[in-house]
Amino acid sequence: MPAPSGTGIAERVAVGQVADRVGASAARPDGAQKTRGEFAFSSDLWMDAMLWGKTLRSPHVAARIRSIDTRPALATPGVRAVVTAADVPGRPTFGLEVPDQPVFASDLVRYHGEPLAAVAADHPETARAAAMAIVVDYEPLVPLVDPDVALEAAPIHPDGNVFRHLVIRHGDPGATGDVVVEGTYEVGMQDQAFLGPESGLAVPAEDGGVDLYVATQWLHVDRDQIAASLGLPVERVRLYLAGVGGAFGGREDVSLQIHLCMLALRTGRPVKMVYSRDESFFGHVHRHPARMWYRHHATRGGDLVKVEARIVIDGGAYLSSSNAVISNATCFAPGPYRVPNAFIEGYAARTNNPPCGAMRGFGAVQACYGHEAQMDKLAAVLSMDPVALRLRNALERYDRLVTGQVLTGAAPVREVILAAASHPLPPPADPGGSILALPGGAGATAGPGDVRRGVGFAVSFKNVAYSEGFDDFATARLRLETGVDHEPVATVTVATAEVGQGFVTLAQQIVREELGVRRVVLAPASTVDVGSAGSSSASRQTWMSGGALQLACSTLRAELLVRAAELWECAASQCVFDEGEVVQAATGERLSVQDLLSPAPLETEQEFHHRPTKALDADGQGDAHVSFMFAAHRAVVDVDPDLGLLRVVQVATGQDIGKAINPVQVTGQIEGGIAQGIGLAVMEEIVVTEGRVRNPSFTDYLLPTILDMPEVLATVIEEPEPDAPYGAKGVGEPPTISSGPAVLAAIRDATGLPLTRAPVRPEDIALSHGETT
Repeated sequence: MPAPSGTGIAERVAVGQVADRVGASAARPDGAQKTRGEFAFSSDLWMDAMLWGKTLRSPHVAARIRSIDTRPALATPGVRAVVTAADVPGRPTFGLEVPDQPVFASDLVRYHGEPLAAVAADHPETARAAAMAIVVDYEPLVPLVDPDVALEAAPIHPDGNVFRHLVIRHGDPGATGDVVVEGTYEVGMQDQAFLGPESGLAVPAEDGGVDLYVATQWLHVDRDQIAASLGLPVERVRLYLAGVGGAFGGREDVSLQIHLCMLALRTGRPVKMVYSRDESFFGHVHRHPARMWYRHHATRGGDLVKVEARIVIDGGAYLSSSNAVISNATCFAPGPYRVPNAFIEGYAARTNNPPCGAMRGFGAVQACYGHEAQMDKLAAVLSMDPVALRLRNALERYDRLVTGQVLTGAAPVREVILAAASHPLPPPADPGGSILALPGGAGATAGPGDVRRGVGFAVSFKNVAYSEGFDDFATARLRLETGVDHEPVATVTVATAEVGQGFVTLAQQIVREELGVRRVVLAPASTVDVGSAGSSSASRQTWMSGGALQLACSTLRAELLVRAAELWECAASQCVFDEGEVVQAATGERLSVQDLLSPAPLETEQEFHHRPTKALDADGQGDAHVSFMFAAHRAVVDVDPDLGLLRVVQVATGQDIGKAINPVQVTGQIEGGIAQGIGLAVMEEIVVTEGRVRNPSFTDYLLPTILDMPEVLATVIEEPEPDAPYGAKGVGEPPTISSGPAVLAAIRDATGLPLTRAPVRPEDIALSHGETT
């Protein structure tokens, strides 16, 4: 059966300049297509004779399922199949870390929107109507929606209500400081809000297996979960990456994949499914809401003595990646500061709220709102400048973290703080300026005299890649051959999910850097032709897939040297690679890559692993992380305290990146990440009432637009990271982590209000301001 059209997986061929190497702002190979609206995303998939799929979801938060009657759906003209839990041929559950989530609910509903059945029909409206025709007899139950209560409540799942309880004990538990500040903080549930909704196309194969074209972050782990539930060997489940319209963690878990494959195998026809926007809110995980209690001890001079904290995150109904998220939140709870003593507890709880999992920043975001508010409180009590306090306590290389791990890599914490602080502040608001520059904008609700300006600062850190002993690796295949025009062509095959982060650009830059060839082809990403690349998450692909590709290039370069040495009848050690040619050191003779490829192409597949990490012990001690990224943000906001309206005027940042492989892409990641950070600080939240999602739309779930974006001033700190390819760390997550806390600090500075919860709503400012005036 031919491949579908509109897959977005065509080979990406770039004939660039050899100068488009590491460190250059090379153009994206898919950039022009996306700009012109010609790039095929997964929702554009199409195949002759395909059917359309639709999922039936529970309207209840918690309920017992007495019965499911699919006969009305099957009787609908144009309906070709209906599948439920009874039709799952293999393992009835799936999960990113632990298979604790049913493919379809069969006895109990555990969250609002949980899937119960899926329909395949000739037309999408027929599928929708048929799904609504399914009759389900529910017995509603009282939902468990408070994560603190859940920790002690009767279990709502056979695996219990506590996903993970982590304790960090460091130093002297009895240590105290001259000055103590305490606070309680909350962070709401944020959605990844990617613009391309979940979508895919499953095609039954002649071998009894299935080919799935889908937008995802992790092809191989998706494949393994799908195969287990289909009862098929993994080699008969083949995944191909379709065009991805954003991810930010929300595509790391399986959503429609198993449902699609079941329908395709049941009908024997291709089946396409595209979630509507409201279904997308129910169909993927979100950022974990968090409640945090902190107590900081310090000397009168401003040195941190001890940090105590208790962090509870709400994982919702199923595990997803909650274990790793609470690990990050707990490990990074003190912030990027020297803390000689600590007692920190982290809990991830199971509730009947929507499942939560990976999202940009992954636990470090929630903790940053807590530890940075505490640093501001401490600075106020000490009558110390907040930036000076942070500089005084900033981590340095070879310092020890509260987990006992020693910072052996680059740790330019002082540098990122100073970089953010050194950017010029914006000029005062112009009394005669545009009304659009004021809070409330075109609503003309505020005059210049109504506005107060505030400045806030925040610093953050987070791990790169996977941690706690996970065998983190990526695979790359590289083929070097002579093209039809006798110019060398390098073909890169990786299963790296291009989710918008730009790895397709970096891959070509790495090959040009290492081999000096102009023509670089990126083969479609799939599970068929190469081993796993791991997930496009955790800021890891530049390091991991980049490392695998660099290793593959190095292997082929060495083989080119051997071929040259054989021709010259000398030792390979007497040959060097220089600008796409091999040079014999003794004679200066040169052979081009074309010459050396004439006997036969060269090909290799290489697997790259970062250095091993270790699991945390019972006291939360261990070398759990391979590396860390650091960032600082300074935000300037204008606030109308009477109406609670605000405008973020400027965000300045200093960010530790190791090495800018593509400076323009670094800038794009910084600006985009800051937009998401601002969103969580002042507007983005999935409103959940008694487990029920109240705003599953972009009408009611508010997102920053271009009119909400402030001026962004960025300085990158390039201090190479040992063992990382070219010394480069990830870039995507740090901009989101501390930009939001900086905005919140600026609002507190402008209003004098404590504001302990993100996002801040207008009523949080206006009503509280009214009480104090």
